[in-house]
Amino acid sequence: MTITLITGANKGIGFETARQLLELGHVVYLGARDVERGEKAAAALGARFVQLDVTDDASVNSALARIDSAEGRLDVLVHNAGILTTGAVDGPTALRVFDTNAVGIVRVTEAALPLLRRSSNPNVVTVSSSAGSFWAVNNPDRPEFHLTATLYSASKSAATMLTVQYAKAHPGIRFNALEPGFTATDMTAAMEGGRSPEESARTVVRLATLDADGPTGTFQDETGELPW
Repeated sequence: MTITLITGANKGIGFETARQLLELGHVVYLGARDVERGEKAAAALGARFVQLDVTDDASVNSALARIDSAEGRLDVLVHNAGILTTGAVDGPTALRVFDTNAVGIVRVTEAALPLLRRSSNPNVVTVSSSAGSFWAVNNPDRPEFHLTATLYSASKSAATMLTVQYAKAHPGIRFNALEPGFTATDMTAAMEGGRSPEESARTVVRLATLDADGPTGTFQDETGELPW
């Protein structure tokens, strides 16, 4: 039995990742900041809801303590919670974006490490973005070259670097980040197009189900490893 926690999972890619992992037999803890929305999403899937706000230390610690009490370990952690802001670029907005997209990864990872160390096959997956890839944003052949999302891009670059550094610091746990592809979600509602969350979640699921000889410290999309 594989115990999995997904942050920001009440909708979009996180919700679809939960559905696909449940189909593979995982016990999925669906983390969400909003209790009502989270409970509704968990009930729809048959997942277990845990209130988890990645910007709140007490919420994070409480969520992991609950999983510890119920399961005694954590096998898979998926960092999916994230925000994309538009409009003003200023100090308060930057703090809010980085608190969710980067610092939230640190909060949840640090709280989860003791549980992950008890797993025989621990995987941590970070839903990052090529919008934070130096290679992609400087490559005229990539769509990210034409994207201006100052705070989102910078925070996702930090998210990928955190993944690489955690992989180096904890060689017994696989840490991998991914570019899920342009996906039609609430976050991208202002942009036209995008593929289905179902398709994008497949890469998350692939990385979440790596075996012991799988890669670590990588940034990937559905085609494999990407430069960044």
